[in-house]
Amino acid sequence: MKNISSAAFSDTKPHYELLDGLRGVAALLVVFYHIFEGLSFAAGGTLITVINHGYLAVDFFFILSGFVIGYAYDDRLGKSMSLGNFFKRRLIRLHPMIVMGAVLGVVFYLLQGSVQWDGTHISLSLVMLALLCAMFFIPAAPGASYDIRGNGEMFPLNGPSWSLFFEYIGNILYALFIHRLSNKMLALLTVLSGVGLAWFALFDVVGYGMIGVGWTLDGANFLGGLLRMLFPFTLGMLLSRHFKPVKIKGAFWICTAVLLVLFCVPYIEGKEGICLNGLYEVFCIFLVFPLLVWLAASGKTTDKHSTRICRFAGDISYPLYAVHYPVMYLFYSWLIEHEHYTFGEVWPTALTVYAGSILLAWLCLKLYDEPVRRWLSKK
Repeated sequence: MKNISSAAFSDTKPHYELLDGLRGVAALLVVFYHIFEGLSFAAGGTLITVINHGYLAVDFFFILSGFVIGYAYDDRLGKSMSLGNFFKRRLIRLHPMIVMGAVLGVVFYLLQGSVQWDGTHISLSLVMLALLCAMFFIPAAPGASYDIRGNGEMFPLNGPSWSLFFEYIGNILYALFIHRLSNKMLALLTVLSGVGLAWFALFDVVGYGMIGVGWTLDGANFLGGLLRMLFPFTLGMLLSRHFKPVKIKGAFWICTAVLLVLFCVPYIEGKEGICLNGLYEVFCIFLVFPLLVWLAASGKTTDKHSTRICRFAGDISYPLYAVHYPVMYLFYSWLIEHEHYTFGEVWPTALTVYAGSILLAWLCLKLYDEPVRRWLSKK
């Protein structure tokens, strides 16, 4: 489950601290969502509860990414910054943690016993092939030999990498032509992709009853994932071009509370005519998320406590998203083995997994990601 990538700002432009903090909040909610996804998975695919719409964090990440990239690079790309330098910056920012996520995916897969979900044993050579493909961002088609979990995931060692795959596509499209578009043409692209995404959600094209698509190459998922990236990504850029701050106090806490409420709204039944859950998704992605980005970009931290929270949340947001899911695979396996299906049965373990994921992300950030990015930047 936006992209959570933490897009790099220009060296000379100030950070939007509240956007950093909100990205971290969304990442923390994603981990919580995936804990409940595990309970649903163990119970045979029942509806995810409590944080039902946590998958929408991906769409929120994409609009954040579009806003930040437009802000940081629109007036530089092709002028003071070459295409090659842009791609180098994005690779340095994104790829080290993609590699780490894949490596951790192998470690936790081997701890699980190197088996698919149906119990089929997978040879070490295929696991290494999956690792190689993940490091070079080569997705697996359903049924491919290196689809080692048998779920049909694009990246079976670290499922959420699918959204980073689309983030790469968005960055490439931005560098090649989107940044050149006039405001009118960018608005047209945003509207067209928005129509496509609305169609996908309102008419439940893949039959999930939700727009949690893009994680597999099966069926219409790739198109759905592309639309999930392209609309909020271009909408974020459009917002950055027209942004004018408004006066607001407590923007971070207001936006955090709204995100929490939105993600916890129960799944909405009903598919006659249009998918009612899809209508709710459109409401969030098209209206509420842009408003939250606008408010957060307008606000400022007013005390040391809020500043530290936003900074910490922003720092761990991308590492947390990039490395937490291998831990979840092991947690899911434990749930299935012990036949645990409710949070009440497993809350001590679940909270340990949650805290452990945050600690793992922080360690990866400080001991690996930041040193590697510094070294690569010097090169």
